[in-house]
Formats: sequence, C-alpha cells, structure tokens
Amino acid sequence: MFNMTRRMVLGSAAAAAAFGIAGKLEFAPAARAETPVEPLVGFYKYKVGSLEVTAVYDGIWRKPHDPAFIKDVSVDDTKAALAKAGLTTEFMPIPLTVVVLKMNGRTIMMDAGSGVGQWQANATHLPANMKAAGIDYKAIDTIMISHFHPDHVWGLMEKGTNNPVFPNAELIVNATEYNWWTDPSRLAKLPEGRKPAGKRIAENFPKWKNWKLVDDGAEVVPGIRLMAAPGHTPGHSVYHVDAGAEQFLVSADTMYVPALLAPHPEWQGAYDQDGPMAISTRHRIIDQVIADNVRICGSHFPFPGTGSFVKDGNAYAFTPTQI
Repeated sequence: MFNMTRRMVLGSAAAAAAFGIAGKLEFAPAARAETPVEPLVGFYKYKVGSLEVTAVYDGIWRKPHDPAFIKDVSVDDTKAALAKAGLTTEFMPIPLTVVVLKMNGRTIMMDAGSGVGQWQANATHLPANMKAAGIDYKAIDTIMISHFHPDHVWGLMEKGTNNPVFPNAELIVNATEYNWWTDPSRLAKLPEGRKPAGKRIAENFPKWKNWKLVDDGAEVVPGIRLMAAPGHTPGHSVYHVDAGAEQFLVSADTMYVPALLAPHPEWQGAYDQDGPMAISTRHRIIDQVIADNVRICGSHFPFPGTGSFVKDGNAYAFTPTQI
C-alpha cells in the first residue's frame, strides 16, 4: 500500500530501487508521433477502482522558450527532450488539467484552475468544459488545493472583484502553504514578477471563512490523505486517494512537464522555490508511485493528465494515457 505518512514514505524510498529496470527506455511508440497541441475533447472520464474521475481541460500555456526555464540547461536540450516525447518544439507546451472526483457522495475538485482571463490567453476553457462534462460549479462541495500558484488558484476568485467563486465549498490546503503565502512579510522575498500574485493572495484569501488548514499526513476526508511534497512551493502537497482495489495520486506539480523531468529528474525548474528540495521530492514521490503501482495524474501532464512511470536507471520514462 502507498505509505500514509511522510516519514514512512521517506523510509521506503530506498526500497523502491528494487523495482528499477536496467538499461535505457524509450517513450511508447504511440507517444512518438507529435501530439496535437490542443486535445480533441474538453473532458475525459475514467475509473480508478471505485473512484470516478473526470479530467477537465483548462487550456495551455504556449510558453516561449527561455534559457532560464530549467537552470543550467540550454533551450536546445529542452527542445530535444520535447521532440523525444513527441511534443511540439515551437514553444514549451504547458497544458493545465483539473480533475473532479466523485467519492462517497462528495463532488471534489482538485485545484481550481487558472480563472478565465487571469493567467494565459489559451487557458480559458474550464467553465465551458465543466458544463459539457455535466459538472455544476454549485455542486462542488470540496476543493483540495495543492499550492498557491496562479494556475491552480486564480479560479477561486472572480476577475476584477476578487470575490470567491466557491463561497460555500470547503477549501482544503496544507497549513504550511497557507501560512507562507498569507504572511505579508513574505512579499519582499518573492521575485519581482511574482509579487503581484503574492499580494493578491495575501490581501484576499484571509478574508474567506471556508478554509480548512491541515497538516502533512492528515486524512482530509474519508479515503483521501494530504501528503507534503515541498520544493515547488513551501507547502506544495499531493493527495493520495484510497479507491478500494486501486490507489490514485493527484500529484499536482511534482513532475510538471514530464517530457523534461522524467528523463532528467535532476533538472531544476525556474518555478521551483527550493530546487534541490523539489528534486528530492520528485524522486521520493515517483519512486513510491512505481513501487506501489499507483495511478497518477498531474496538472501539466498531456491531457487527460494521467499516465504511467517506470524506472529508467536513475531517471524515469513516462507514457501518457492516449485518448
């Protein structure tokens, strides 16, 4: 079983090496032909054990190539990794998928998306795709937040007014993440480009009364446990779901852009606040997913945001789910 406490996960990470596969692996043939930039559908439903999962496409950041995106790695090298994964090399494709879980009578949204017109021009599709999937915003009773980056939480706020979009839903987040971002003294420590986002969070989130702050390892609702996965942000967290015969992990940004970070887990992303810690967390989480045969989804995996990892020496090979 997937370990339920951080201490136990850390203790078993070394054992996961026994599941390694010698030699170099390639991406599955289906992944080599260039994947369309935009998916052909806006939502996708699948089952994991007793769990009903709906993956809803929010959109994509067509990020211009930037030599600072991965520390000490050239644009040519990042393009080569994209090409090997069957992805466009015209820009850095960063899709965004939100998953909604139906479990024990609850409708649970995992992160809230980027908010229409609040992040990227091509990331505006969540409300329409939620409606097409038959999901009413008013029916969402719980939102579990991985971290406070704009593409994950701007969907909680209305553009312009900053009024809450989900005033009656319970908002669950790691207490470390909430306390870090809502402390006004932290603003001075943020890079200039991130200060407006930090200011917006610090000025608005504390006004809301529907937050539930939890600690690492807490069972936040029956069958779902928050697990700290720091590095990307101080309180970045993943959510482990006990789905009966199977297990599911909502991994958020642990392995964002898997085309780059699966074959090169040592690469340090520009958006990781603590790069070395993010690398350590990445290995810990993915090793455990492989060892325990856990189904995984990620916010920035190619749509529908799920797939499988296997060990590839000291790195990993990722095969995205094809639809």
